[in-house]
Amino acid sequence: MRNLFQTLSLPFILCAFSGLLSVSNSQACCFDNEAGKSQKHPNIVMILADDLGYGDVGCYNSESRIPTPNLDRLATQGMRFVDAHSPCTVCTPTRYSLMTGQMAFRVPNGGRVFSGAGGPSLIAPNRLTLPQMLKSEGYTTACFGKWHIGLTFFDNEGQAIHNGGFDGVKRIDFSRDIAGGPIDCGFDHFFGTACCPTTDWLYAYIDGKRIPNPPTGKLDKSKLPKHPYANDNRPGLRAEDFDLEEVDMKFLEKSQSFLKDHVRDQPDSPFFLFHSTQAVHLPSFPGNKFKGKTNSGPHGDFIFELDHVVGELMQTLEDLEIADETLVIFTSDNGPEVPTIFHMRKDHQHDGAKPWRGVKRDNWEGGHRVPLIVRWPGKVASGSTCSQITSLTDVMATVAEIVEFDLPSDAAEDSFSMLPALTEQEQSPIRPYLLQQGFGGKKYLAIRRGKWKYLAHKGSGGNNYSTHAMLKQYQLADTAPDARGQLFDLETDPGETHNLASQHPAIASELENLLRESVANGRSVTRD
Repeated sequence: MRNLFQTLSLPFILCAFSGLLSVSNSQACCFDNEAGKSQKHPNIVMILADDLGYGDVGCYNSESRIPTPNLDRLATQGMRFVDAHSPCTVCTPTRYSLMTGQMAFRVPNGGRVFSGAGGPSLIAPNRLTLPQMLKSEGYTTACFGKWHIGLTFFDNEGQAIHNGGFDGVKRIDFSRDIAGGPIDCGFDHFFGTACCPTTDWLYAYIDGKRIPNPPTGKLDKSKLPKHPYANDNRPGLRAEDFDLEEVDMKFLEKSQSFLKDHVRDQPDSPFFLFHSTQAVHLPSFPGNKFKGKTNSGPHGDFIFELDHVVGELMQTLEDLEIADETLVIFTSDNGPEVPTIFHMRKDHQHDGAKPWRGVKRDNWEGGHRVPLIVRWPGKVASGSTCSQITSLTDVMATVAEIVEFDLPSDAAEDSFSMLPALTEQEQSPIRPYLLQQGFGGKKYLAIRRGKWKYLAHKGSGGNNYSTHAMLKQYQLADTAPDARGQLFDLETDPGETHNLASQHPAIASELENLLRESVANGRSVTRD
């Protein structure tokens, strides 16, 4: 097995998870553009939206009330996955699983959602990450936007702060380096926020391992927009350069600058850009350029801004003449938020979870079935659709196969390569089963095999539909109240309305045992 930092010597076999790549000489295994650039591996751009639902994108929902022309165009240029899932129904565990290829419930505190100065990082110091893997293959790695996997701030005495509330933020010594963030997890460059940019106590940008412009006072909420999608700000400290309505434009500016600088300074080296948006997490604060641009209110405008960000990044790749050497992946970290679903359905007849049951935090499909679009000209067929069951944990193994990196046995334990699906060389199921994590770690787990889905718990695994004012109207009776869990046939009942656990106890028991076995084994994939 190769050492982590050893450069590949074997010829690169072109395959991939998504992007824009053109090959002219399979023996030389390189990419040549007009400038004479020779590059062994594709550039990789991954765009992770926040709380974007399956039904929020036009190419996934013909009845969407929000224009998403750039995402729709991306789908016509690549492959659209229709059975893709976030590993968890909330952001922190999903982001951990994306970066490591391991389900978050397998690690301590893997069910937590961080805020403010909360931490430490879920990623252990010895854990192989996606950016570390790519760095070992000669990639320059950059992360711009929301981190939200945990990190460590320190107080004036050098003591670690692991307090996610207002008191924790007030204790931060901004002259000290931040530990456990993107720079310590494999990224060469980082500009973004510790947690949810416009929600979580600390309203300031991190550049590398420091906050160059620390907060100077409390957030003044009286100056922020007022509407049904604007009620998610926690009290906190705000830096003077932190404009809550222009966060995504700032992230876009940083990503575009990175792309331009990289092409100018390192034209012969590949890059990995992880662009992690604020959009469309509440509060919905679309930038000034996007207010009123749709007929679907502030949240519709916010989704439209997200679509603009995707279009601008794609245009930058084209302008730099690197689009044909760049692999692009677009997806979301979980399903749409409760107030978003409630008000968008009520006020604008738009359903961001369509056609699924459930929302963010729920282990029903609406909480974790997400859009996933992969673009790779010459390898991924334009306008293609893939029905393979896949998880965002699979990004790591897929990218590893792209760059011919041999994943060690103690890494990416829940990651399967989707390369054969992308190149349409495999029609049979790649995954033997899929694990899902609800809001709360091991307490709320589910497993999917083929058409059968088993939730090893009662209820949604997240939201309480009997007490939540916005969700009561969507509560359904459990048709097998005496069963331990919930069994659904997604082929005949995609809305998960009929619990079949009592009618098919053998199937429910088999899936429950398989889930327990996977938890006990610490992995769902076996490598030599």
